[in-house]
Amino acid sequence: MGDPAAQTTVRVYEDPLCPVVAEFELTGGASVLRDRTVGRQVKTEYTFASFRDERVGGDGSKRAVNALRAALDAGKFAEYHAVLFQHQPEAEVSGGYTTDYLLKLAGDVKGLRSKEFDHAVTTMKYRRSSQPPRRHTTLPMVMNPSARAPRQSRSTANRSLKIPTESFSTNFCSKPC
Repeated sequence: MGDPAAQTTVRVYEDPLCPVVAEFELTGGASVLRDRTVGRQVKTEYTFASFRDERVGGDGSKRAVNALRAALDAGKFAEYHAVLFQHQPEAEVSGGYTTDYLLKLAGDVKGLRSKEFDHAVTTMKYRRSSQPPRRHTTLPMVMNPSARAPRQSRSTANRSLKIPTESFSTNFCSKPC
């Protein structure tokens, strides 16, 4: 997303069901990032994961990622992305994003609902049919800066957090957007 010639690339890793990601999207730095992306100062690459599905059950994250990919094809990725996080379900209670709920939310984005979009969402068009073994994405651990840091030995000071991702998780910018 953004200007392909921008000198700065920001890589954002998200699970559509993660409450921490929703907090970032709704109250954190996401609005600043959007402004800088629209202002052509940075290029933003999204990589979506579905680690919450594994933890809480269901396939809501996978369904949401699939729907986001369909929204990209329709030219409505940013709008639909915002709507999904504004209406993030409580996965532990509701099972997460269902096909019906994703289509209902798509109705809130002018011009998104179409035969092609609905078909892609209902058939899970962008989910790969063959699933290679699970892989992990390594991200640096981030702590709340106001929290007191635990004592760490030198051997644990630089550990990373491994987050399982689904093989269909994708960087939506396979070409400059």
